[in-house]
Amino acid sequence: MKTKLGNVFAALSMMGILISASPMVTAAHHVDTPEIRASIQNAAMRSEHEAIARHYENAAAQMQVKVEEQKELLEQYEKIRLYGWQSHNLKSRTVALIRKYEQAMRSNMDEAFSHHQMALGLQEHN
Repeated sequence: MKTKLGNVFAALSMMGILISASPMVTAAHHVDTPEIRASIQNAAMRSEHEAIARHYENAAAQMQVKVEEQKELLEQYEKIRLYGWQSHNLKSRTVALIRKYEQAMRSNMDEAFSHHQMALGLQEHN
């Protein structure tokens, strides 16, 4: 009985943390800050595009780390014997976060690729 109650309390605590952290989650996706936009608009040299590409690659790597963390949490939730809406909410929110992080990772890698291509184009012109 104590173990079951402890698992329920742990799950509810984790759900509260996830809900309270949701604004931080959405903020983590947006690497398109005013500084980056200004850098992109002013980029005229190959090295500038390469630096922007590295920035997006680093952001993608951070998203990959978050994907792995969420997958580990999902594995833990699968091991916990919760029933009903608590289990469903924990699992579905975690799966949704994994999808968001993976989408952000792909988007960042696409931007990095684009800037690598721009850098190559500038190299060919010079």
